[in-house]
Amino acid sequence: MPRMLVTYDPDWADQFASIASEIHRLTDGDLLIEHIGSTAIPGMRAKPVIDLAIRIRDLDDFEARCRLLEAAGWRRGSAVRTHPVMIRESGGIRTAIAHFFVAEDWDAVNQRILRDWLLTHPDDADRYSHAKCDAVAAAARGRSSYNAAKTPVIQEIVDRARAARGLPSVPVYDK
Repeated sequence: MPRMLVTYDPDWADQFASIASEIHRLTDGDLLIEHIGSTAIPGMRAKPVIDLAIRIRDLDDFEARCRLLEAAGWRRGSAVRTHPVMIRESGGIRTAIAHFFVAEDWDAVNQRILRDWLLTHPDDADRYSHAKCDAVAAAARGRSSYNAAKTPVIQEIVDRARAARGLPSVPVYDK
């Protein structure tokens, strides 16, 4: 079962800034790093895990930076198949997830598109928040994984957001 969703914490923005600053310091500071995920949406319930989108030149760039982050306690890993991911934990609990996207894909990254859309479409943010709560309940009953249960709503919202940018629909589920 996924960690419980908690009420929005205004400190999440500061936590993101601190983590991004740390990553810049560890990797020579020339990365573009953005706050993504539910903790980036003011007022949204979320798992208290800070998600970051990090733009890299290419996968070789990721490999070079990965070693620097691993030396500072980050680890590779995730069920995500579409891009590299690194995780930071404290006491065995995830506190941050860094998603690495190559520069050529940056403008079409679903996580960024979803964040931008939810920030400007409060009805969809509310709908997504309810879908997340329903997904926790479905996972608790063993009917679905948390991520799979919320995917239909994410797909619908991202499809509209991508269409508004002139981008085609693509599958959002990447696990």
